[in-house]
Amino acid sequence: MPTLNAASVLPGALAALGGLADIMVSDGGSADGTADIARAAGAVVVAGPRGRGVQIAAGIAAARSPWLLLLHADTRLAAGWAAAAAAHMRMAPDRAGYFRFALDSADPRARRLERAVAWRCRALALPYGDQGLLIARDVLEAAGGVRPLPLMEDVDLVRRLGRGRLAPLPVDAVTSAVRWERDGWRRRSARNLACLALWHAGVPPAWIAAIYR
Repeated sequence: MPTLNAASVLPGALAALGGLADIMVSDGGSADGTADIARAAGAVVVAGPRGRGVQIAAGIAAARSPWLLLLHADTRLAAGWAAAAAAHMRMAPDRAGYFRFALDSADPRARRLERAVAWRCRALALPYGDQGLLIARDVLEAAGGVRPLPLMEDVDLVRRLGRGRLAPLPVDAVTSAVRWERDGWRRRSARNLACLALWHAGVPPAWIAAIYR
């Protein structure tokens, strides 16, 4: 789990994991007590350079499990996730599982965005990192691992995995709607789409990261 000043959301994300062993929180230099919160919850904190891809790769290197769950700090997995994950690991060990995108907002625009993301996953086989990714270490390594990118590391990875190595899981990954409420629903969604278009156009991830923020 990559973190950067995530003290307000990290407790919920960790609590939803239900005491899962071997939790790695890869922190990029938080100044708000994020690392202390992680340690108090029983997680191992890996400190290193800032950048989501760099941080995720560091957490993977520190973990020892043959299966990995890549998860954002502002995302809480809904009840039933562990059973769905266990079933996936038994039945589809050669595929990476991703959860349903959901937002913690009652705004009707959140439901429209959730439907748009569901379409994107079905039609384009393009889940994002805020949906979580459950993947066997050997499958991840065969795909080339998580590259040390400041942003778009999730798109980069799922594109390398391809549709045949992706599988939806029937449980929500509930993500904070703060960014959409702060920036405006249309503006934030348009910014995300612009970042994706720039990625496909070959724009350096560092430039895209500056736009994303």
